[in-house]
Amino acid sequence: MDHSIDYRPSFALLTVSLDEGESLRSEAGAMVSYSDGIDIETNAKGGLFGSLKRSVLGGESFFQNTFSARQAGEVSFAPPLPGDIVHHGLEDETLYVQSGSYIASDPALDLDTSFGGAKTFFGSEGLFLLKLTGTGDSFLSSYGAIHEVELGEGERYTVDTGHIVAFDETTSFSVERVGGLKSTLFSGEGLVCTFTGPGTVWIQSRSMDSFLSWLIPKLPTNNSA
Repeated sequence: MDHSIDYRPSFALLTVSLDEGESLRSEAGAMVSYSDGIDIETNAKGGLFGSLKRSVLGGESFFQNTFSARQAGEVSFAPPLPGDIVHHGLEDETLYVQSGSYIASDPALDLDTSFGGAKTFFGSEGLFLLKLTGTGDSFLSSYGAIHEVELGEGERYTVDTGHIVAFDETTSFSVERVGGLKSTLFSGEGLVCTFTGPGTVWIQSRSMDSFLSWLIPKLPTNNSA
């Protein structure tokens, strides 16, 4: 679809214009507003099993919303965390997205949960990645600013696991320790993911795990007997 897309990255607001007959699918709770003539339908995309996989294993909502235009209009979305929004058009390809970064996509794209194997078990992001496949628009969010890294054939790039937003299927990756065991335990970096091109990797400037590690010790506790 040839959407008109308005980005307001400073406020992490995405507005997508839909022509009559066009649709857009989103995570439940991502919608901010929509104009007259836009219908919304809530369903469990992919059936009960597919929705359970995304919800329990992929960290996404069980239900999804589909916005359909009876007449030309617009729909706006915002992510739950402060950061940027990126648009990526897929052309008969696959994109892997970390939990929590998916906002919306063309209904023509297949959205599934892909098992990441043991190599993601040791990362903080869990065992499963969301898998977007097909041709159409996708919209992803970050915690903090998004940085896009283009990798050439055989080029390597290392990212802390908590800062990954998404990556192309054409890239291979492995999760590794930072240096030796001492560095892993005491450097504050822990485990990292090394990508090998060709392909694109999207990373975010902030990490939810790092934020929670800073915040939780500062929260008041109930010391009463």
